[in-house]
Amino acid sequence: MAIEKLQKRGKKAPKDVAIIFGVTGLVGKQLLEKLLSKSKWKVYGVARRQEMTTIKKPNTNTNPNYHFISCNLLDPVETQSKLSHLHDVTHVFWVTWASQFPLDSVECYDQNKAMMSNALDSILPGANLKHFSLQTGTKHYVSLQGSSLDHLVKRVSYYDENCPRVEGCNFYYGLEDLLKERLMGVVPWSVHRPGLIIGSSRKTLYNFMGSLCVYGTICKYLNLPFVFGGRKDCFEEQFVDVSDARLVAKQQIWASTNDLVQSNNGQAFNSINGDGSTWKDIWGAIGEKFGAVVPWEMLEEDFTFAGCMSDKGAVWKEIVKKEGLVETEMEDLANWYFLDALFRCPVKMLGTREKADRLGFTARYYALDSMSHWIDVMRNEKLIP
Repeated sequence: MAIEKLQKRGKKAPKDVAIIFGVTGLVGKQLLEKLLSKSKWKVYGVARRQEMTTIKKPNTNTNPNYHFISCNLLDPVETQSKLSHLHDVTHVFWVTWASQFPLDSVECYDQNKAMMSNALDSILPGANLKHFSLQTGTKHYVSLQGSSLDHLVKRVSYYDENCPRVEGCNFYYGLEDLLKERLMGVVPWSVHRPGLIIGSSRKTLYNFMGSLCVYGTICKYLNLPFVFGGRKDCFEEQFVDVSDARLVAKQQIWASTNDLVQSNNGQAFNSINGDGSTWKDIWGAIGEKFGAVVPWEMLEEDFTFAGCMSDKGAVWKEIVKKEGLVETEMEDLANWYFLDALFRCPVKMLGTREKADRLGFTARYYALDSMSHWIDVMRNEKLIP
């Protein structure tokens, strides 16, 4: 059996060898950077396309220990061809997902499970796995299905990792069940549940920082007020945890290399900053970071980002050309419907950090500091002025 081979391979390779599925994403890029900063790691990065920027990072683009693999994981034949020869892999980091279908749909569930299954079919037979790290999210705890969500809107819930599953076709559950089935209690694995991930990447569907940065840039350029469009509750109360991509990556590496937290039955961790800031607390400072006009009344409940920004593609092209930025379409970085949905979030998805803190993972970030950092990163990468 494939799993038995995992335990019977010969001499240990001189390096730990990671494979990052979703290496060009918000957390994937951070995993890559942090692993390559340590000489013991060799890294394979898997994505459909390699992300290109004008900034050349020596730790990634020129590091001989990094090998990029372009692969469509939904194609079992291509996945087998591209990955089955990687017999030296010791650590898997799964930070990708298939976004073709709506969340909570049967199609989304089946497609994501099939994608991971194709990868496992390809790498398990020859690998000497020490750990598998799976990234999902705090939506693990909440179902958005049902006729009325009023009882959840007002409820302040801080979910811990042992909360039971809820109704709905959540593909997170399918991926966890697949790992239990395929790793068979032999290989340790962990699941990490971030909230709103703060980081920098191109063409990430739910790229909050990309959306925020394009909005702030256009507001400054056109002298528009930097308003918050959403429900008053979402402005004044915390509905979603913020998760800095650096913290999420650090936690995954910590869990995959720390013998004290290894579990062959799977170990779950909320992967959140642990900061209780609300948008009301930090929105004005974010606007000032962009140099935009921040009105005294920042909240406009009738304002929608899709309604105000969707027709600004030509303006964005003008900014890109004038400022000498990396050539992008506005839609590459910004998802206005995501911002509108986020700032009108119908349920609270707040986790507790108690478990990670107790076991020794105490890294923390403040939401405003995270956003300021990633604005600077996107400026350095010439994605925004």
